[in-house]
Amino acid sequence: MADKIKKWTVLNEQDVSPSPWFPLLQHTVQLANGHVVDDYYFSPLGDVVMVLALTPEYEVVLVRQYKHALGEILLELPGGMQQKDKSIIQSALNELEEEAGIKAEADQLISLGKIANNPTKTRQITYGFILFDAQFNSVQKPDVTENIEVTTMPAPKVLQMVKQGDIWVTDSVNFILKAALQYPQIFDL
Repeated sequence: MADKIKKWTVLNEQDVSPSPWFPLLQHTVQLANGHVVDDYYFSPLGDVVMVLALTPEYEVVLVRQYKHALGEILLELPGGMQQKDKSIIQSALNELEEEAGIKAEADQLISLGKIANNPTKTRQITYGFILFDAQFNSVQKPDVTENIEVTTMPAPKVLQMVKQGDIWVTDSVNFILKAALQYPQIFDL
């Protein structure tokens, strides 16, 4: 069966970024039906990594921090942007250590897959991992814009917090739910 959906053709690309913090591209594209759109804007923000770290007692490691765009203090899984010249795995390990003070090895991370939050307006994929037997064996090294409080909660309580809307950041919700589906015994499903 031939695929009826065709990709758009990029006729022109212009970087119109207001700052290095928020890259922005303007594309002129030709749709499969021939129509040309000359003002399609989106952000190539870069990829993100997130780690659902479980202590030996099956408590989930969470970080609480202020997120300025929403003006809210939010509870989520440790994670961050893929770091320049670092692989997804190395970035996940670095973010886990920087945000939560947990040092781990690459072979300890198990993939939970990937998600796209808004593929219409951003070119950003979030890669999720689960880590068993997480140990607080290092020191937090937050970025200058980060003030992070680390907390742990039993996995079933974390799942309940997702259900109640107390944990509501998209990436965290998705990877908590994916982990609960893949490891139901940990989340009391």
